[in-house]
Amino acid sequence: MSDLDFGPSGAAPAPDGDEAPDAAPAQDADAAGPADGAVHALPEAAGPVPLGVVLRETGNADVDAAVARLSDADELPTAGHIEVYEDAHRGLRDALAALDENRS
Repeated sequence: MSDLDFGPSGAAPAPDGDEAPDAAPAQDADAAGPADGAVHALPEAAGPVPLGVVLRETGNADVDAAVARLSDADELPTAGHIEVYEDAHRGLRDALAALDENRS
């Protein structure tokens, strides 16, 4: 047997001092939030911001028109983007079909 006595339950002896053995560790003051109790507001949304993507012409008028249509989404809220994307997709699909049919 060892020289250490862990008591009848095998638990480590209680620490010396005022702190109880099961006490939770002290929280960091910054983690608890602002000390003054003030509620800090989030910054306001600035609205849609254009990405500033520079478009280069492809030489195919149908493709160029469909890609140019995408810039309309810059001025719309997110909910309005799907209509623009579907329209541009339709234009690109038609342009590709025209190439397959050799009518461009």
